[in-house]
Amino acid sequence: MRAVGETEPDVAAAALAGLRAYQDAPPAAPARDCPVIAQARSAQLRDYGGEGPPAVLIPSLINPPRILDLDEQTSLAVAIADMGRRVLLVDWGPALDRSDLSVAGHIEALLLPLLGALDEPPVLIGYCLGGTMAIAAAGHFRCAGLVTLASPWDFDGYPDDARAALRGLWARAEPSARNLGMLPIEILQAAFWSLDRERTVRKFALFAGLDPASSTARRFVALEEWANEGEPLPYPAARELIDDLFGANVSGRGCWTVAGRAASATAAVPTLHVTAHDDRIAPASTTPPGPRLDLAAGHVGMVVGSARTRLHEALAGFLSSAVP
Repeated sequence: MRAVGETEPDVAAAALAGLRAYQDAPPAAPARDCPVIAQARSAQLRDYGGEGPPAVLIPSLINPPRILDLDEQTSLAVAIADMGRRVLLVDWGPALDRSDLSVAGHIEALLLPLLGALDEPPVLIGYCLGGTMAIAAAGHFRCAGLVTLASPWDFDGYPDDARAALRGLWARAEPSARNLGMLPIEILQAAFWSLDRERTVRKFALFAGLDPASSTARRFVALEEWANEGEPLPYPAARELIDDLFGANVSGRGCWTVAGRAASATAAVPTLHVTAHDDRIAPASTTPPGPRLDLAAGHVGMVVGSARTRLHEALAGFLSSAVP
C-alpha cells in the first residue's frame, strides 16, 4: 500500500478503508465436512457427492482445498457432480503430520495410496501445484483422464525477475524455515503479493465500496480467508519447490524423480490443460505440452470468477467426449 500510495494516494486510502472493512466483516461459512472414504497418514479423500465414474480434485499444497468448493454458486466440486461424476477431493491434512515429505514425497506417500483405494480409474483434476502433482501421479497410476488448472510444469516459463525475487526471498527465509521445519504461509503470501502488488491493493480499494451484505462481499471475505489460512509448507516440500522446480526446472527438463522414476509431462490418457491469460502465479508459458484452453481470467478467477462458466463448459465437453 505504501508503494502504490506514492503515486496513487487515493487508491491507497481506499484500500486501507477496504482492509478495515474486511477485518470487521463476519467470517465466511466453514468448509463442508464431507465423508472420508480413504486415508493415507494425515491426508484424506473426501466424498463431495455426485454419481458416476470418479473425478478426483487435487488442490495445491499451499492453500486449503476449499477454493474448489468455495460456495454453492462457484463450487467446482458441485459443477463436476452435475456433469455425472462422483466427486472426490484430496485434503492434505495438517502440515505437522507430513513434515518429512517433499513435493514428490506427498505424491508417493499420500496421493498414490489415496488413488489406489478407488475401485475404478478416476479423472484427475489438479489446481495449481495440485495439477503439477497430478501430472506426475498420472505416470504411476491408471487414470481415465487428466485435467490441470493453472498448473506449472516448465518453470523456465516464469519471468526471470519473478524467479530471482523468489530465490531472494528463499535465501532470507531458508535458515528459519529449516529450523522450524516449515515455511510459514505468511512468507508465501508475501511472494504472491509481490507478483502483482497493484492488483493486491486495488482489490481492497474495490471492497471498500461494496455492500457488506452482498454476495460479492461475502465471496471476497471467503477468498481472503482461504488465501491466508493455509497450512505452512513442510521444509522438504518448500526446498524442492523453490530449489529444484523453480530453480533447476527439474520437471520441465524431464529429470524430476517421483516414486523412483522421472516424471513425464506426457500422460497416455486424454488430457486438457486450462490456463488463465492474466495469471501471474502460474503463467500459461509454464504449461506442459498438450491440448490447451486459455481463459480470460486470473489464477483464482478462472475457478471462482465469471470465467468459471467457460471452464465448466470446457470440462463438461472434455468429460463427455474424451473420457469414458
